[in-house]
Amino acid sequence: MPPWLGGYGYTEASRKHETTIPATQATDHFIAADETLSHRKGRAMQFSRVLSVVDCHAEGESGKVIVGGIGQIPGETMFDKREFLRAERDDIRRLVLLEPRGAVWHNANILLPSHHPDADMGFVILETTEYPAMSGSNAMCVATVLLETGIVPMTMPVTELVLEAPAGLIRVRCDCSDGKVLSVRLVNQPAFVYHRDAHVEVEGLGAVRLDVAYGGMTFAMVHAEELGFEIAPSEAREICEVGEQVKKAASEQLEVEHPVDARIPGITNFEMMGPLRHDAGVLTARNTAVVSPGRCDRSPCGTGTSARLALLHAQGLIRPGELFVHESITGSRFTSSIDALTTVGPYDAVVPAVAGQAWITGFSQMGLHPTDPYPQGFTVADTWMQEFSLLAG
Repeated sequence: MPPWLGGYGYTEASRKHETTIPATQATDHFIAADETLSHRKGRAMQFSRVLSVVDCHAEGESGKVIVGGIGQIPGETMFDKREFLRAERDDIRRLVLLEPRGAVWHNANILLPSHHPDADMGFVILETTEYPAMSGSNAMCVATVLLETGIVPMTMPVTELVLEAPAGLIRVRCDCSDGKVLSVRLVNQPAFVYHRDAHVEVEGLGAVRLDVAYGGMTFAMVHAEELGFEIAPSEAREICEVGEQVKKAASEQLEVEHPVDARIPGITNFEMMGPLRHDAGVLTARNTAVVSPGRCDRSPCGTGTSARLALLHAQGLIRPGELFVHESITGSRFTSSIDALTTVGPYDAVVPAVAGQAWITGFSQMGLHPTDPYPQGFTVADTWMQEFSLLAG
């Protein structure tokens, strides 16, 4: 573990691991004990907030992990904590993800202790326009940071974890060697299909055929060839523009309400699906998920992969236990399968498992000085598609 990570107050240890993490008081006005941060030429620095951040990516998709500086977040479950952060402390998301500290392609996760007796740790996901119930790439980043920094002890060759996301418990198996997590396989909460072969009217495109499925987030899903795309990196800007249009039309024209928890938002993402093929006998396809306000997921998207597994099963194109490799627009891959079948309310559902790898890229302390004119961050329409301030959902 880097000395600074364990030395001055990781937010709070989970009960299961409280003896392994040096825990000091962490408040909303957290100041690091590290002399180089807290003093300069003998004078205390006047930061109003300092966050300890581990930078990470899962198969190309950013997933920062905030390991200190948040303090206590009320709530019995991670979903409760998500709701509190969303309603009362959205300044944290804006500080971390909006400019000038963040960027449109950044995501973040707040590590928090879980009250669930089976969970090793909890986390709340922050994205640029929403607080998702689940994210596969972010879960991979969280598991990797927990083990590779020593917040949770690593056992080689396999470490098994249970993480609590807002969506519920996520069981994780990490293959490890020489202190590195080589693979993170997570068993997601159930995924299911809301609509099959629906049609929506999209300005400039006419009638568009699509499916709508939930895999931790809810996706409007279209076949790339029907809109004239190959899912090539050179098409990314146009894919994003079309994706945002289709998603908006679908959210306005199709009824979607989560059957168990109406607080989970409806359609907030778009997935463009490439054709199925068999590579060495393994079912494989390319895809890209368009994340609001309009950029392509750099990874194959864990929740999008879960949604596609649900759709493939509903179409009779995949069996439980059969491997499915999902490729991203950048060429990175997740390996997935259906672990079990179940139901969610009136919907037939699958229990998806998705595997990939994540890499730590850096360690930093993000500060906010009282005189900084951008404590809430900002967006500009050149990369953000629009200037906005409101959350989705």
